Amino acid sequence: MEWYPALASILLFVAVQSCDGGKVLVFPVDGSHWLNMKLLIEALHTRGHQITVLRSSTSWYVSQLSPHYTSITIPLEQPQNMEDQAFMASFLNRSIEIRRHEGTVWAFLAFYSNLFSMLEQSQKTVSLMLTTMFENRTLMQEVKESQYDVVLADPCFPAGPILAHYLKLPLVFNVRWLPTGEAHFAIAPSPMSYVPQLFSLNTDKMDLSQRLKNVFYHGLLFYMFHFVTNPPYQAFCDRYFSNGVNVLSLIQEADIWLMRMDFTFEFPRPTMPNVVYIGGFNCRPSKPLPSDLEAFVHSSGDHGVVVMSLGTLFGNLGPEISEVIAAAFARLPQKVVWRYLGQQPSNLGNNTLLVKWLPQNDMLGHPKTRAFVTHGGTNGIYEAIYHGVPVLGIPLVFDQFDNMVRLKSLGVAEVVEVTTLEVESLTRALQNVLDPEKPYRDNMHRLSQLHHDKPLKPMDSATFWVEFVMRHKGAAHLRTESYKLPWYVYHSIDVIMLLVISGLFMVALFCALCTCLMRALARRGKAKHE
Repeated sequence: MEWYPALASILLFVAVQSCDGGKVLVFPVDGSHWLNMKLLIEALHTRGHQITVLRSSTSWYVSQLSPHYTSITIPLEQPQNMEDQAFMASFLNRSIEIRRHEGTVWAFLAFYSNLFSMLEQSQKTVSLMLTTMFENRTLMQEVKESQYDVVLADPCFPAGPILAHYLKLPLVFNVRWLPTGEAHFAIAPSPMSYVPQLFSLNTDKMDLSQRLKNVFYHGLLFYMFHFVTNPPYQAFCDRYFSNGVNVLSLIQEADIWLMRMDFTFEFPRPTMPNVVYIGGFNCRPSKPLPSDLEAFVHSSGDHGVVVMSLGTLFGNLGPEISEVIAAAFARLPQKVVWRYLGQQPSNLGNNTLLVKWLPQNDMLGHPKTRAFVTHGGTNGIYEAIYHGVPVLGIPLVFDQFDNMVRLKSLGVAEVVEVTTLEVESLTRALQNVLDPEKPYRDNMHRLSQLHHDKPLKPMDSATFWVEFVMRHKGAAHLRTESYKLPWYVYHSIDVIMLLVISGLFMVALFCALCTCLMRALARRGKAKHE
């Protein structure tokens, strides 16, 4: 009987939480992006909110059934290529083969043609999913009548902003990348002199040639958005909206931007009031490893272990490169846990354990972990920072090259080129990262301390701002109105032109007056002479 009051209090708390909970409509992106979104969904669910997730019937990671959300499945005949493991493996192999000829004009054109083709097809598929939704009037009516409080979206594919505009709902982004490139460039001042653009491989310290390169890649991404990724969505907006809706403006209209980044990792840059930084919100204290894995790790003794994973999209790099990696691992005194899909390398060392699934966060948080070999995905990087583990980077595609530039500039990583990978060079790079006399581990520990030293945990900050938008029906007071301005007004081109014209007019008027005065004086002098 003495437990009844406590039980009643708990039930009352749960009831109040469920009554106060909002309704969240989620439009995610598949793959590693979904792993981030899923964590945020689970956190919102524990706070009493009702979550509905829109997914395609071909979705790779987004499950139809979940205890944390209900789903609406949109039928698609063909998966988007980023949901197809076979396609992504083929795309990676093609990219690596092109990069073997790096430095030639052909390689540059072929690399970006391959990338743009993949992105274009992905965006077309998501646009088709959006069209399928809008053509289903019964579904859209049900979505409208559900009276959601907010749309939570990853705008890497901008279907979420389009749907929020149609439903007239507040919009929150879980974001790092847009179809235009890095998300800040869409809403915040981004001087080309010290803010590096995606693909430029620049730091925030640039000489003249690097600034020229930065501007070039800014132009390349401008082309990518307007001629590769945006046309399917703009065609959709022109078809379903009658007031000349612009896709980029819909993106810029978002109330809150939950940026998956942290300035312990990113270079300092201008930002905006409605940008909230949640970098590392996917990280958590490590849990005990499965018994068999713990036994293997424990057997490493004082040498410790090296962890290798290439993320959700890429299970292996093909037999040739895998043989090189296996040979380098075999030379190490450390044990190695390698997430690997494919045929076992013939020269695999006794110190290396191949696994098809890896509890990455828990492995990185284990006290015996000495280094992390990674492709440079954002999730893994933040887990390495969170747990203070130095990195050996093997960047493959997308933003991974720029991510590794940041880690290397911070002195916490070495980077090797996958197309020129050799046993000797890879072994040497691994030994450098593992060497306690080298600064990598100490630098990463300092970085980890900075990352942890916050007044609020990133996940708590994320959930607060989602709920803030629900409570206040948006956050317009934090959003700049710049997205409503034409480009020539935003950059004050009209003001500059007016000043230039006015200045030229004043100069012309002054010259005309001087000419008239000189002519008058000349006539007067001539008359006096006569």
